Amino acid sequence: MRLNSPVNLLTVILFLAAGSARAQFPASSNDPRHSLKDPHVGGSSNLKVLRHIPLGGWSKVLGLELEQELSRPYVYVARADWGGDMSMTSKGVDIISIKDPAKAEVIYSWRISNPLLHQGIGGRDNAYFKLKGRYYLVNNLQFSSGGPDADVGAVVLDVTGLPDTSKIKEVGFIRTPDTKGGFHNGFMYKHSDGRAILFATGGDPGGRIYDMEKFLAGDPNYGMIRKLPHPEGGAAGGRAAGYHDYYVAYDVATKRDLLWGAGSGGYYVYDVSKPEEPVLVTSLTGVSGVRNGHTFTPTPDGRYAVTETEYQYTPLRIFETKPGLDGTAKNISRPVGAWLGSWDGNPHNHEVRWPYVFVTAYMDGLQVMNMMDPTNPYTVAYHFTCQCILPAGAEGAGQAGGMEGASDLDIRNADGLIVSTDRRSGFWVFKMEGFDGWNGRQWGMPNTSSVQDWDNGPDGAPKPARVS
Repeated sequence: MRLNSPVNLLTVILFLAAGSARAQFPASSNDPRHSLKDPHVGGSSNLKVLRHIPLGGWSKVLGLELEQELSRPYVYVARADWGGDMSMTSKGVDIISIKDPAKAEVIYSWRISNPLLHQGIGGRDNAYFKLKGRYYLVNNLQFSSGGPDADVGAVVLDVTGLPDTSKIKEVGFIRTPDTKGGFHNGFMYKHSDGRAILFATGGDPGGRIYDMEKFLAGDPNYGMIRKLPHPEGGAAGGRAAGYHDYYVAYDVATKRDLLWGAGSGGYYVYDVSKPEEPVLVTSLTGVSGVRNGHTFTPTPDGRYAVTETEYQYTPLRIFETKPGLDGTAKNISRPVGAWLGSWDGNPHNHEVRWPYVFVTAYMDGLQVMNMMDPTNPYTVAYHFTCQCILPAGAEGAGQAGGMEGASDLDIRNADGLIVSTDRRSGFWVFKMEGFDGWNGRQWGMPNTSSVQDWDNGPDGAPKPARVS
């Protein structure tokens, strides 16, 4: 479909998504138009469930990270107390072994000390990195000022010794003495200059950039390089003025390290080839229906990007970003395509493995779309992980509703294994038929995704003088 105007875009989205809902989902006796009032179970035959591990009640699991080396079959699942009883003790991270995906199991749990005193969410997100032959986990944490450690952004664990859990060591905490609230998200990046760099959001408008080698060496400033500039149009102060998510990748065509930040007002691309001096390249603002960006993920070649803004009934929007990277467009405001799992859905986090986009779509579970033609993306696989009925009130239908269900995911490029968390039902392992691994070069693309090559650096980048 060609989307030539905002009106046509909305019309096509509602028409196609509603038709899809009628075809796939059972109708409710109370309201046949509302596909989410009946519990969804099962999914498409080409997406196989290998393992499901329940991990507590609502929002006790959030973000996760999957190690990429087949010899290190470990998944890191953030454990939280978001919603319901905030005095629970699941604030930290679980380590799950997927050595045999069909028998995946929790092998280790790290929890903040005195968890009942710590107010707030707890474990929010995870990232890992490799440096000088050792492996480290960054478990992003969020605690409020009502208890201790409100200035903690993350805990760093040395997980080199796995599967021997007795060798896991707590390296230390990354703290933000000048602000509270912790890190909402973090992206670990192998920079083209050889450094292992953490880009963290939350706790400070604009977010922060850290050199993890300096952190490990005991730098008194926790290895912080600098704060990232506020998004254009974002007033200083308050979470809304900063960023929600980052994605960082080396752009082969322009030979730049680019940060793709979603935040106040929309989406922003920075040149962070010198992290000490970020330079704004282009922005996606003034987009109809977008007040704040949530997630911003480019295709491997940077020509297109998939964007999320989190509220019910809104699709993932696809933009052509090449004009911005080429310098011919300072700002881009109109998408070229859009996708929505069901007409009343709420797509959330996503991973791009061209031409596929893997989406944790809350009540619509894990969804996989094909964006080979970015103007006409379509669903190719799905599985409903929540197994629940859309609740009433703030957690249910509404402008910010539909937030039950699948929350985060990751993909192992070596063999195509998919792992996901669900805010209601826990941890899942999947395999999609015909998807046995991913390498961008097989598609005529740079071999670029959220996965980092910690030994060699970004695909297409010059070999750095220093190698971790």
